[in-house]
Order: sequence, then structure tokens, then C-alpha cells
Amino acid sequence: MQDKLSKIKLLALDVDGVLTDGTINIGDNGELFKGFNAKDGLGISCALRSGLKVAIITGRKSEIIHKRSSELGITLLCEGVKDKYVELIKLTKELALTKEEVAYMGDDLNDLPAFRAAGFSFAPQDAASEVIANADCVVAKDGGRGAVRTAVEMILKAQSKWEALVASYLESGQGDKQ
Repeated sequence: MQDKLSKIKLLALDVDGVLTDGTINIGDNGELFKGFNAKDGLGISCALRSGLKVAIITGRKSEIIHKRSSELGITLLCEGVKDKYVELIKLTKELALTKEEVAYMGDDLNDLPAFRAAGFSFAPQDAASEVIANADCVVAKDGGRGAVRTAVEMILKAQSKWEALVASYLESGQGDKQ
């Protein structure tokens, strides 16, 4: 597993059930809010600062996702996606990456096609059983509760980048968005 993680240059993420706990709060005028985890946010900030690209691939369209992506510095945002396999293949080509350089984290059946497009697949521990059965790694955190942070740490540790990152925090704050 370490060998595969050491090659990752892009971590692509689903939103509902991965970056959030999967709850969708909708009012009369559309989506009201989503709950995001600060640990996941800091993990994404650490990933980006360490040179790991982060993308969001989601079937939904949401101004909330635009705001969260913007505040974290995620510029690779794919919304309203019907086929996550096709979208991840397209993104991989656009970034001139190989399949082995791409990881994907998803939690439900509609994420399974993206698993086939990625060289490594993650799932939160509360993912659908079929997703857990097909994931390369099931992290010991629920979606929206630190699952993304755990995946980022695993990748950066495999790439020998984590300790330098932690050392930079021991020196001073990094001004990260969470």
C-alpha cells in the first residue's frame, strides 16, 4: 500500500458522505447548509501545501461547495457529474497524470465507477458495504468526521512529507483555512 500511495499526485473526493456526513439540508429555496469537518479542511490545506492536487467530483451542484472549495483553495471542482468514471479519466488526462498517480475517496454506489478510474481508492468506515468491499483502503473515520484528513496523512506519510509538514507547524502557524 505504501508504494501505491507514494505515487499519488491527485486526490479526488466525493462530497456528500465524504467531506460531509451525508446529510442534505434542503429548504424551500434550495440547499440550506452542509456540515464540514475542520480536520478534513486542514488536511486538504496540508495536501495542497505539500504539492498534492485535490479535486472534488460530485453529482450535485451547490453554491455551498463553491464556497468551501474556494476557502480551502481547491480549484479542481467538477459538479453535476453523472458518470464519475468518465469525469475522473478526463481530469487525469487534463492534468497529464497516469491512473497510478490518482486516488479517489467515495462512499456510495455512484462512486464505484471512479474507483476503476483511480490507481488507489479510499472509503470512509461508514461507506456502503459494496464500496467498502471494493476500496483499496477503508479509513477508520466516518465521512465528514476526519476521513479525508486520514487519507491525506496516509498519502503524505508514504511520500515522506508529513514530518516536515508537522515541523513547519512547530515553528509557527501556517495561516491555513480549515
